[in-house]
Amino acid sequence: MKRRVAISILGTKLDMGHRGDRWKRWRPNVSLGQQAGLFIDRIELIHSIQFDRLAATISKDIETVSPATKVRSTILNLVDPWDFSEVYTKLRDFARAYDFDPDEEEYLVNITTGTHVAQICWFLLTEARIIPGRLLQLSPPRDREPESDYAGTHTIIDLDLSRYDEIATRFASERAEATSFLKSGISTRNTTFNRMIDEIERVAMRSTAPLLLTGPTGAGKSQLAKRIYELKKSQRKVSGPFVEVNCATLRGDQAMSALFGHTRGAFTGASVERAGLLKSADKGVLFLDEIGELGLDEQAMCLRAIEEKRFLPVGSDKEVSADFQLLAGTNRDLRDEVKAGRFREDLFARLNLWTFELPALRERREDIAPNLDFELQRFLEREGQNITFNKEAKETFLKFAVAPDAIWSANFRDLSASVTRMATLAPQGRITIEVVSDEISRLKRAWGSQADNDPAQIVRAVLGEEAAASLDLFDLAQLTTVLDVCCEHSSASSAGRALFAMSRLNKKSSNDADRLSKYLARFDLKFEDIHQRYRLEGR
Repeated sequence: MKRRVAISILGTKLDMGHRGDRWKRWRPNVSLGQQAGLFIDRIELIHSIQFDRLAATISKDIETVSPATKVRSTILNLVDPWDFSEVYTKLRDFARAYDFDPDEEEYLVNITTGTHVAQICWFLLTEARIIPGRLLQLSPPRDREPESDYAGTHTIIDLDLSRYDEIATRFASERAEATSFLKSGISTRNTTFNRMIDEIERVAMRSTAPLLLTGPTGAGKSQLAKRIYELKKSQRKVSGPFVEVNCATLRGDQAMSALFGHTRGAFTGASVERAGLLKSADKGVLFLDEIGELGLDEQAMCLRAIEEKRFLPVGSDKEVSADFQLLAGTNRDLRDEVKAGRFREDLFARLNLWTFELPALRERREDIAPNLDFELQRFLEREGQNITFNKEAKETFLKFAVAPDAIWSANFRDLSASVTRMATLAPQGRITIEVVSDEISRLKRAWGSQADNDPAQIVRAVLGEEAAASLDLFDLAQLTTVLDVCCEHSSASSAGRALFAMSRLNKKSSNDADRLSKYLARFDLKFEDIHQRYRLEGR
């Protein structure tokens, strides 16, 4: 059997017995050696040096009631036993230095003695498994008759919540509520997105480190950032405001002033002092949307503000502090920006601890249906009108919305605008098939216009967004032309003759189809795949 070890703080009042004959008083640490069915092999008795005499008395009394129990004293001097920082630090240092041996010993942490601050610290250290044990609570005897042995009773508290079905169920329910909150209550069906939201919830609740949200414009980065803040505030993780900054709007000298503030007279027009947006976010959350648009100087100051919580306002020689939690958003690939010298590598490293990429709407087509209901609810809250679809209209719109030729170029902004238009035009509060048909035509025209204005769209359709974004401008232009020609011809030979007509006339090309195939192979493409990929992507 394992040896049982109790870790306990000396009770400077309770263990003394207050007054009179100490053997006629309940003393918690002495009662450790008197508990029925709970033999303690060793007691680690923690106390300050000034109570060394009392500790010696209690050790002898424990040996009297339980001769086989060994008592080992540890000196732990506390300047202020009610100072949380001091108490936690010293108890944590004690725990880290202690040679725990869970294979041979089991540990009980006595939370009966010590200040309330010490009891809280014991709980935190045990819950975090810094101390691999359970909590022990001792209670005085109910029987105060002279013949009582004053042993009292004990309760062992195991912090492994998985052993308590009811509590574990409640915790799981609360976590599900938190993730639903982050999704604005929308019953999303995309497995990847739901898994990402679960992870964001855990990070938001357990970490104050910066969090980076990436993804295309309109994917919901700003909305999610606000929900993360609201979740943190509801759980009292932050107390300050939510400050959102669109970094794309910050240009030139005004960027420094807007972010970090300025003193009066710092530059022409600075007639009054300005705190700056970072200072405004003190104790709250700062969301730097489109952080990739910041200049290198602003990036350097942001990095220092993130790491040290201090920065210099423009024109000031005195630093100010702001303790905010940072969220950042971007639709750029910051790795590429670092390689191009447009984004600081050290700032990216600081942001990249927690990075979450929000998928485009076309990658979450199964979530369009629940988002329709959400957008109609938002319209009701905004305009005070309850709008609904008739059955045929909703089926028609969803069939169009999830089809491959629905581009949703602005993602959820496109969807929100579409629902707003239909709700506004709905006769008698009902979206009809006529309203839906008009909206589908409107979207097709808008997307067709975008395709006309984006000649390289065919490359993104065939290669994918990420691969297309990695191409040099020269390769992008050349590949666009080649793919356009391939789509106009039914065979590699026909497309090759069109592409290499001058070479053939000059007798520099003998096999046009082979030459085309070798060119396409550079991009892992085959001629027969191009028509299919382009058609499936609906471009």
